[in-house]
Amino acid sequence: MSAQILNGQDIADRLQAQIAHEVEAFKGRYGIVPGLGVVMAGDNPASAQYVRMKRKACEKVGIHSVTHLVNSSTPQDEVLSLVRALNDDPLIHGVLVQLPLPAHIDEVAVLSAVGLEKDVDGFHPLNIGALAMKGREPSFVPATPSGCMVLLREAGVELDGANAVILGRSNIVGLPMTLLLMKANATVTVCHSRTRGLADVVRRADVLIAAVGRAEMVRGDWIKHGAVVIDVGTNKVDDPSSDKGYKIVGDVHFPSAVEVASVITKVPGGVGPMTITMLLSNTLKAARQHVGEKV
Repeated sequence: MSAQILNGQDIADRLQAQIAHEVEAFKGRYGIVPGLGVVMAGDNPASAQYVRMKRKACEKVGIHSVTHLVNSSTPQDEVLSLVRALNDDPLIHGVLVQLPLPAHIDEVAVLSAVGLEKDVDGFHPLNIGALAMKGREPSFVPATPSGCMVLLREAGVELDGANAVILGRSNIVGLPMTLLLMKANATVTVCHSRTRGLADVVRRADVLIAAVGRAEMVRGDWIKHGAVVIDVGTNKVDDPSSDKGYKIVGDVHFPSAVEVASVITKVPGGVGPMTITMLLSNTLKAARQHVGEKV
């Protein structure tokens, strides 16, 4: 039996309609438009596309957005100045620094410069630290892991006591995903390039989060029968039959995995739309906190 395909776009559309309604109500209460400021340094094609998608999504739900694009040779001090200017802008409630940054820029320094009350990407060290600690709650949770948790909830997945395996240990996905699943009382194993017997570890997963950045690495025979699979990967591979000459695939080999899993996301159309949706939600949350609303 084939798996239930979890359609992230459908869920995102529904949630974004609700966000648009709440944004309109917020404007009516305060005469304020929630605002998002983005800083992108460099010309990474995937980042550029993501920034365009963010801008379009903001327009869709009624959020004001400003994007500062600078080239890959821009000095770190200039990038920091842009971040600080957005921190000081009263029309901007959320500030996002698009990752990755060029190699000469200190990522920690730039992310730490984002005002804690405007850190809608949830990457400020204090937000990540609060996420890691028992009894603490961060101001904002990173968008992609947060979106994955919504997908799991929408699918009715029972995380309490489940064996969860995460492929990848990045600060963007792997680490915060680990912390969120631990808070949900899952037993979490984090895999990476030095994990021994990787396929055997993955086979023990009731819930698999694939975020390693290797096209179709996870095959169907790696997956436990009935497992839930969330594929975060976005990889470009050659496809001569496509008009573009390439196609986008995930970290999971979908044709074989769909025959084994109970629930699975597709790429594209799975996690990606949810990432943008959670960013919109965080921006609205930041605006509501700005006016003193409890959220």
